[in-house]
Amino acid sequence: MLNIQDLAHYAQNSAQNLGIKQYDIYGSSVEEAGVEVSFGEPKQVQASNRSSVIVRVWNEKAMIGVTSTTDLDANGIQLALQTALEASYFGITENVPEFSPEATNPVADFGNQTAEAAPINVLMEKLIAAEKQLLAAHPAITGVPYNGLSEETTERFYLNSEGAKRYEARSYASIYLYSRTEQEGKKPRSAGEMKISRSLASLDIAGCLQTVIDKTLSYLDYQAIATGKYQVVFSATAFLSLLGAFANFYNAQNILDKQSLSSPETLGTQVASPLLSVCDDALHPDNIAAETFDGEGTPTRRVEIIKEGVLTGLLHSAGTAKRFGTQPTGHANIGAKVTVSPHFYHVFPGQASEHSYKLEEAENVILIDKLQALHAGVNALQGSFSLPFDGWLVNKDQRISIDAATVAGDFLELLNSIIFVESEPEVTPRGVCPRIWVKELSVTGE
Repeated sequence: MLNIQDLAHYAQNSAQNLGIKQYDIYGSSVEEAGVEVSFGEPKQVQASNRSSVIVRVWNEKAMIGVTSTTDLDANGIQLALQTALEASYFGITENVPEFSPEATNPVADFGNQTAEAAPINVLMEKLIAAEKQLLAAHPAITGVPYNGLSEETTERFYLNSEGAKRYEARSYASIYLYSRTEQEGKKPRSAGEMKISRSLASLDIAGCLQTVIDKTLSYLDYQAIATGKYQVVFSATAFLSLLGAFANFYNAQNILDKQSLSSPETLGTQVASPLLSVCDDALHPDNIAAETFDGEGTPTRRVEIIKEGVLTGLLHSAGTAKRFGTQPTGHANIGAKVTVSPHFYHVFPGQASEHSYKLEEAENVILIDKLQALHAGVNALQGSFSLPFDGWLVNKDQRISIDAATVAGDFLELLNSIIFVESEPEVTPRGVCPRIWVKELSVTGE
């Protein structure tokens, strides 16, 4: 395991020898093992132990140099500091990053939640058993082309020349199953599901398996739908996918770079239906991958983004917070440039809705389970999207799988067209979110 005291000692001695007054170091080390199978036989076994360290040095002119290394011994740290010092004389002179003002503040005390890794053969046996059950669930299920069971232990640290020292370690286990069907005269259908947990012992393999079976079978009897305007219900997974695809909307760095749907003036204005509230909460109890500090050493926290439809907060690094005249929020990633990214979403109802909606009573409503091709079908700077999806046409107690269709619209218009936010949330790897009802969206069928 990493020893933060040794790393701090190496860095301090090397900095003194090189005449460096100001520096910081952020790094992580990941130990991972995983397996894949194919029809009861091992397909792939992999294991890795990798580290990544970013070193930043400020010279006497307050210019910054950045370098990376994978070597965490005394010689590696000294070489990285020297390289970053040399690079600093070619650094930027405007909006130079500084230490986070909260780099020495206390962080949440979660302890180091690590678990002993299981032997590879145990992972293999469990995944083979899951694949066997999935193949036996229905004659139409002919394969599980994509699958994986893995364990990972991650260590993260941050230290700087002003005495900041952060360290945490987490273990995770995850499983992914993706089925494929073949039926005479019908198109192949597929469904996938992922589960993640703190350890292999607590991993819900049975739940993942049952979800894939249920979704796969529900997709078998599909029908084409007519092109038109439909009331749409987004699953938690689908809505969070859209929220992530348009993350520039509440990302302070994107706003400063003018690569966002928002501007500084958007803060405090109505951007969505009053029925919607959204937070980013790295410390949410359902966030298996919780992080207590970011790449600049800033403690993570719950950040309110949208409150009852009003944009109330942005995700900040230390640099963007300074330019906005506010505090960093713990969302920085350091590298050649400091970037900002979300941790874990929490979507919940805002104001009470005048009307409630239930799928059991819905007529001619489309339930979108999963959006596809977000890398190609989203224009994040214009706010538009056109995406194929997996889902059902719902008429009260009847759900008909949709053959092939695409949903299109404008993200900001979608937010303002929300007519209902259900109260029952679903936990996903990306966040916690209930189903979201939207008044109307364009759907292209056959």
